[in-house]
Amino acid sequence: MKKEKIIIGSRGSKLALNYAQNIKNKILENSDLSFDQVLIKKIVTKGDQVQDKRLSDVGGKGLFSKNIEKELLDGSIDIAVHALKDMPAKETKGLLSNFFLKRNDPREILISRENKNLQDLKSKSIIGTSSFRREFQIKKLKKNVSCKLIRGNVDSRLRKLKEGFYDAIILSLAGIKSLNLEEEVTQIFLTNEIIPSVGQGIICAQCKENDPNIIKLLNKINDPDTFKCAIAERNVLKILEGDCDTAVGAHAKISNNRIILEAELFSLDGSQRFYEKKDKEVKEFDKIGLEIGKNLKDKSKGSYKK
Repeated sequence: MKKEKIIIGSRGSKLALNYAQNIKNKILENSDLSFDQVLIKKIVTKGDQVQDKRLSDVGGKGLFSKNIEKELLDGSIDIAVHALKDMPAKETKGLLSNFFLKRNDPREILISRENKNLQDLKSKSIIGTSSFRREFQIKKLKKNVSCKLIRGNVDSRLRKLKEGFYDAIILSLAGIKSLNLEEEVTQIFLTNEIIPSVGQGIICAQCKENDPNIIKLLNKINDPDTFKCAIAERNVLKILEGDCDTAVGAHAKISNNRIILEAELFSLDGSQRFYEKKDKEVKEFDKIGLEIGKNLKDKSKGSYKK
């Protein structure tokens, strides 16, 4: 029996609600549901509550998804919406996370107070990031800078930058574009300069695995190429058993019926970098990430794990 109303669960930040609205719009485009039949519910997550520590120090990526998934499992919501890069590699039992909107721009950006590119920043400039991956990647591009923890939503990070706590911050272009803040951007990095986080720029819809009506609905909004790239990238993370403290980037793209995937992994202290790039026929999208993950794991000899 079809439900009269569908409830979408989301974090309450401006960006997260923007992503939830995108999912709602796609559902309305691909169904006979009316605007009032699809509701968005704000859910507070522990990741939103703890703002002064790295996620890896207080429980990892699941802090952004756990409370939302709990409401999905107990039936309080029908669909959960996540930024894929915030989701743990391991699927929560009873849930399906295989539905993705067409990927937004996956690139990383720099915003600096004096509108200077990375290479033009002064020695010992302080760059704000909450990610070990970004810290090690930035220091690979420019050695004489310092990285300092920054947490919070995009608006609060921009405010801290302008108040002088940082000389520059690193963010994802997808989030900046979604909030119409492109004029703030100082520099955009190519994906081969800074390999993005797994799933960066991808909005994921999640539902219960035993809810056929919702699965059928979400299949209609699933972008095929984004699905293949997301699975390829997440398979790297699954092999590495990676979480927030794993400094790993992976980016897949599809061209001329082939899937190209490149990934890099850093040791815990950032002193060692391990890199892999492969391409295969698109039909092998589910294998390429497993192969690259295994190669990175073998090369690193466990140096990326605590």
